[in-house]
Amino acid sequence: MTALLHLHVDAQFASPYALSVFVALHEKGLAFELSTVDLAARENRAAGFSRLSLTRRVPTLVHGDFALSESSAITEYLDELFPGTPLYPKAQRDRARARQLQAWLRSDLMPIRVERSTEVLFYGPTQAPLSEAARSAAATLFEVIETLLPTDAEHLFGAWSVADLDAALMLNRLRLNGDAVPPRLAAYAAAQWQRPSVQRWVRLERPPL
Repeated sequence: MTALLHLHVDAQFASPYALSVFVALHEKGLAFELSTVDLAARENRAAGFSRLSLTRRVPTLVHGDFALSESSAITEYLDELFPGTPLYPKAQRDRARARQLQAWLRSDLMPIRVERSTEVLFYGPTQAPLSEAARSAAATLFEVIETLLPTDAEHLFGAWSVADLDAALMLNRLRLNGDAVPPRLAAYAAAQWQRPSVQRWVRLERPPL
């Protein structure tokens, strides 16, 4: 369990999924090496990386002789293996709900992900207005997070979990672009974004697009 950890992420440091694992490693207090993969140059399809990463995607975490891709699989692996800040809620149903939320954020809300890519978070906002489909997706996002976030709570499930990061990131695609977000959710997303482990990622030096 003490073998060197090595995290492979995108060269722009813009992947929300790479961010999730990067934050998880810092929350656990784990030392790791960081390497970038140029997705535009299809380095993820090159022989070396494709042999390493089963799904040929970032993030990919290498732990000794074991390599794992897909961010939620990685964060669950880290949480089960290492002590430190819990990445998922302790209560079984809350833990299941957090995983449900992660899966939903990764598989739905496509209009938001397309029209408010993570470039708006790390490179600056776009002036393009949201389409009707994106506004509808945003309304669904707000309804779900409003339902899960208790009144006057800082986090979704009592203590911080990686699901807070993922939820806040989706909200921040809109908030940091200047799109309308309900005040309570905007405050929640802003607070999550200031977490020191998240700011480590935000402050990384990025190459120009």
